[in-house]
Amino acid sequence: MGILRTDRVSGLGGANAIKGSVEMRGAQNLRAEIVNSNADFNLGSSDFTIECWLYRGGTTGTTNSLDQDLVMLWNNTNNRRSYGLYYDSGGYLGLIGSSDGTNSNMQSYHSYDFPDANAWYHIAAVRISNTATVYVNGTSIGSATVSGSFYENTQDNLVIGGQLSGTNYDNKIVQGFLSNVRLIIGDGIYTGAFTPPTSELTVTANTKLLCCQSPGNVLQEATGKTLVAYRSSSNDSFPLASHFTPNSPVGFSTTTDVGTQFGSTFDGVTTFDSQAYMVPPGGNTRERNRGRGLIGQGKNTTSPSNIKGISFIEIQSGGTAFDFGDSTNGSMYAMTAVSSSTRAVFAGGHTSQASPYPVTNLIEFVTIATTSNCTDFGDLDVGAAHRNGASNQTRGLIAAGYSPNTRQIDKIEIATLGNATDYGDLTDQGFYGLNQGGMVSSTTRGLFAGGSGNSAPVAVNTITFSLFSTSGNSTNFGDLTHTNAYFNVGNSNGVRGVFMGGADIDSPYAVTDQIDFVTIATAGNASDFGSLNTARYNHMGASNSTRGVIAGGRISPAPTLPVTNHMEFITITSTGNGSDFGELIEPERAGAGCSDSHGGLE
Repeated sequence: MGILRTDRVSGLGGANAIKGSVEMRGAQNLRAEIVNSNADFNLGSSDFTIECWLYRGGTTGTTNSLDQDLVMLWNNTNNRRSYGLYYDSGGYLGLIGSSDGTNSNMQSYHSYDFPDANAWYHIAAVRISNTATVYVNGTSIGSATVSGSFYENTQDNLVIGGQLSGTNYDNKIVQGFLSNVRLIIGDGIYTGAFTPPTSELTVTANTKLLCCQSPGNVLQEATGKTLVAYRSSSNDSFPLASHFTPNSPVGFSTTTDVGTQFGSTFDGVTTFDSQAYMVPPGGNTRERNRGRGLIGQGKNTTSPSNIKGISFIEIQSGGTAFDFGDSTNGSMYAMTAVSSSTRAVFAGGHTSQASPYPVTNLIEFVTIATTSNCTDFGDLDVGAAHRNGASNQTRGLIAAGYSPNTRQIDKIEIATLGNATDYGDLTDQGFYGLNQGGMVSSTTRGLFAGGSGNSAPVAVNTITFSLFSTSGNSTNFGDLTHTNAYFNVGNSNGVRGVFMGGADIDSPYAVTDQIDFVTIATAGNASDFGSLNTARYNHMGASNSTRGVIAGGRISPAPTLPVTNHMEFITITSTGNGSDFGELIEPERAGAGCSDSHGGLE
């Protein structure tokens, strides 16, 4: 029997175990950018090391229908590779490059077949003096003379997992996974046969690029460079992040399994190491294989353009949002969302930005761990816009709304398709409650805060709550610290609820950066938490057990109130100001947000 040790809880290999990879699929890749200059990427005549781990999507052999660029500095002027790590459709793997930017005349390029369809391969190209050697899993597959300097290219970008030629992102895309991509210039670190690294690679003095190490953020890069994800069209998926355990590629070959892997901040399964220590996965077991937030179905800066798409984020990791799928309605905004640990449900909203601003009673759902378009769920009892959602593992409560103005609370059972039913009324906040999808929940109650009062269109600071177990009207909880709480967002971890941002209802819409918090189980007034980096309203939110994220919205300065794609986060258990999280795919407001790990779940 293994021995459980507290210093071994971060996964096999400990805290430095190789944790993350990036899946390239479809017409997409990563581009590494350096502000003002790409001189950092020029090899010249220096020694160097280019290395990565590669999993080829369950395919044996090197022969492919497409050439594939693992790491490549492409010369767009002459349509030639400046240098890179590459394998082609003819069965050759290795270093390819140019001394003049025109001819591929600096090569260490060798025949190789990948024998195992279900394995990760460590690949490295190393130059020492005038000899370049290519290694697979620490064993040389061949060497060649590469005398002189590689072509200097300061105008183009290094590409990870494909070729970027002008505006063409479709060429030579890796069909599989890359992990721990590292470029070192000035040092050939492998001088002979070696054992491939079993821990996460680190930055050395000569490291120019180190990326594809996070299980949740494809844009992670360790030296401070900016990675940008590309796709050829809006119908293609962006690259996805996933876990990486060498010699254990389970779940890495199918889209469905990738969705399960992504969104988890906890690695692998319980294992035994070589010393017979039991090695369980780290983190909060309540949230194992969770941590994904969904944001979507709002409107952008160009009226009347609605956004039918849904994006997803990895809450604990941060980074750029990625495409999830679309609404079947295709034109909703100002809807709300509720969720369990497996399913997200979107409901209501406007179907047009043109007067008289028609609304829908449509309810749709998606499975959070996958990527897909919405599926019909049923209908709301009251079809309205700007409704408010709170949920636990089984039940969603959708309250208040506008056009028509309503105080009604609708109830759905998240796991069961069907129409919503009347659950009771809010005691205040008639229309325009807190911004759509801000779920402020424990397992037993949902809180609704701020918005516009029932009797007149004036911003209010009222907080009310409803029990998930008992129908009826809501009960007064307390007040927020500020009255400009129209279109604020709520996030929770099950114990504490946090309300962020908002505005006055009347022009010029004085927007606030205020953050308040309450203890969900204890009625009373809210307390000051801190300030957002960017004052905003009409934004969206998602949370897990530790972190609340807000996304998009209309921002200061008034009166223009531009729409942003910026996201920021707070640590729910502490107090303090917001911190940068990443960016949405495009600027967006009046959408909906939810997650598979918010405070109402067990």
